[in-house]
Amino acid sequence: MENENNPLVVATSSGRSLVFFDLETTGLGQSCEIIQLAAVSGGHSLNLYTVPRCRMQRGAAKVTGFRVRRHRLYHHRCPVLTNSLKEVLVSFIAFLRMLDRPMVVGHNIRHFDCPVLARALDEFDLKAEFQLAVSGCLDTLPLAREILKGRGLQSFRQENLVRIVVGISYEVHNALEDVRALQRLYGALRPTLEQVLRQSFTLDTIAGPAPKQPPAAKAKGSCKAPGQWPLWKNFKQEVKVTEGPKGGTTGQSDATLIMDNGCK
Repeated sequence: MENENNPLVVATSSGRSLVFFDLETTGLGQSCEIIQLAAVSGGHSLNLYTVPRCRMQRGAAKVTGFRVRRHRLYHHRCPVLTNSLKEVLVSFIAFLRMLDRPMVVGHNIRHFDCPVLARALDEFDLKAEFQLAVSGCLDTLPLAREILKGRGLQSFRQENLVRIVVGISYEVHNALEDVRALQRLYGALRPTLEQVLRQSFTLDTIAGPAPKQPPAAKAKGSCKAPGQWPLWKNFKQEVKVTEGPKGGTTGQSDATLIMDNGCK
């Protein structure tokens, strides 16, 4: 059958689409915070940044190229437009809702990205909304180990798998480039439905997240840090998710998301 040769159709035989996502954070510890959240589904993409409330670990800054100076976020010395963490999370949930309860896919997300995401969602009481917006989560790390066992691979890091299986190199530790590469890797792995189901999970089935970080003191007047993009204001009008040929970012899709003004 034609569907059996299409990994995306096999994985979504229940009618669910796939959203590949990744986080860049301030470090690898349990108390690290989100800096960048990116998601891709087909040619649709979402890429948002936020200024963390804790210091970046020196190693993380060296690897990712992110720096925070005077409450502004820089990537390789270039200033980046940012939003509050709550805005980033709500935008992600809206992106997921647009795709009708997709499966969220990422590499090593069960033991890192999802616990970090769950802790952030809990902080703003958004976990239930996220759970309703998705059909589940899929970790491609154990999936790749299952599919590629016996190949003699020494490393199952995503960049290594993409280089060997897909035959390309890309900008590692940039969340948007990571998810675009992962989408191509998933297509090359061609998992069966049974393999996908074995590696699927929900936020409720992962280990409990680390304790919440104390909320940052609220500044009087505006709730925006310097350099932050007024995302809520734009979302109240309309938000267009970027779409381009073959997963590119040129042009815009017709999808429009409407949200409340969340400056509280």
